[in-house]
Amino acid sequence: MTSTQRKPVIGCLPPAWLCEMEGGKDVRVESAPYCCSTCDGGEVPARNLIRRSRKVRSLSTSSASTSFEYRRTQSLHGPSPVTTFGPKACMLQNPHAVMHIQDPASQRLTWNKPPKSVLVIKKIRDASLLQPFKELCMFLTEGKNMIVYVEKKVLEDPAISGDENFAAVTKKFCTFREDLDDISNRVDFIICLGGDGTLLYASSLFQESVPPVMAFHLGSLGFLTPFKFDMYQSQVNQIIEGNTAIVLRSRLKVRVLKENWEKKARVDEKGIILTNGDIESSRKAMQYQVLNEVVVDRGPSSYLSNVDLFLDGHLITTVQGDGVIVSTPTGSTAYAVAAGASMIHPNVPAIMITPICPHSLSFRPIVVPAGVELKIMLSRDARNTAWVSFDGRKRQEICHGDSITITTSCFPVPSICFRDPVNDWFESLAECLHWNVRKKQNYLSSEDEEF
Repeated sequence: MTSTQRKPVIGCLPPAWLCEMEGGKDVRVESAPYCCSTCDGGEVPARNLIRRSRKVRSLSTSSASTSFEYRRTQSLHGPSPVTTFGPKACMLQNPHAVMHIQDPASQRLTWNKPPKSVLVIKKIRDASLLQPFKELCMFLTEGKNMIVYVEKKVLEDPAISGDENFAAVTKKFCTFREDLDDISNRVDFIICLGGDGTLLYASSLFQESVPPVMAFHLGSLGFLTPFKFDMYQSQVNQIIEGNTAIVLRSRLKVRVLKENWEKKARVDEKGIILTNGDIESSRKAMQYQVLNEVVVDRGPSSYLSNVDLFLDGHLITTVQGDGVIVSTPTGSTAYAVAAGASMIHPNVPAIMITPICPHSLSFRPIVVPAGVELKIMLSRDARNTAWVSFDGRKRQEICHGDSITITTSCFPVPSICFRDPVNDWFESLAECLHWNVRKKQNYLSSEDEEF
């Protein structure tokens, strides 16, 4: 390894050597050993990353080497995911990794320091979860001496606040409120009690690094919740000890840019505010981290949804129908599969685009590389506005001039596996979706073949 090369972090690509032709002569260009802004500590987005490059003198020339800047315009690979989860958890480095790329099947959780705090998320107003919630919290506070974070509205449930026997435990809790309190650097790992919705809610609480998530199947479907509550004590102990299998569920980084059109105002001599009819616009930007999907639909209107879909700045199609779904591999088994999409394993770096009831028989779902940037805007000739939601929440109207930009986030959700990423996924397909379940064909004997 030369002095100009630096060893990249686990999960990043090694330095690449490019060959270019300039003036009929071979020029070897050495790119910097960074594949994303995470590697060099910068804040520049991966697709707009400026790479320092050095032009190396060709063997057939004697000119001195010159310096120039190489701007990366686009990448088919998604951003290298951050491998630290919360304040204490991280990915266990595999010394046998090939080309410094972590094999998804060998991803395991470890701790820099012993975990001391845990966030317990319970499905609200579900009486069947009261007893498991109380048992788990008592085990964590009294048995493991851990700091337990609970959402404030959970403790406002009369079945919990009115239980005098449980009052001594609730006094030890640390409470928080959604959108008001930041707990991103306080929680070491998360335990979800409920269905898939509790895991989606846990993801929405963390807009950057997400602590490891252990999800118990206490809801209706449970595709994302592999753990059974019967053996919760031994399973939680195993998580605290570390070295458990995890799957990094990629998220979408979504930026909504809204045009706010307002009439200009002026004040007359008497101090009365008047409007002169002129209109000025101001932009408002909002950002979300989405685990399942972004859904753009026609809302309450009876007209077709009419939105333009851009990929890396190029218009690829106009969606005319009930809407469009942009989903992660995790979200491919949710709304997208009901709309006719394929199911993608969470370890596959991809983004799925699925139309909802398109007004075209040839408009089929497609899968694009994780590194592209998608942009959705209302078409100029659209008859009505559109509506957008993120994992079924934060629903809002999209008008002319508004835009939705979608890329793969570098902050995945580290979901703790019951066995391993492959077995857990196929077991969920069989148990929750009854994938390829049918009555088997009877055996055909030699006597039957004669007829």
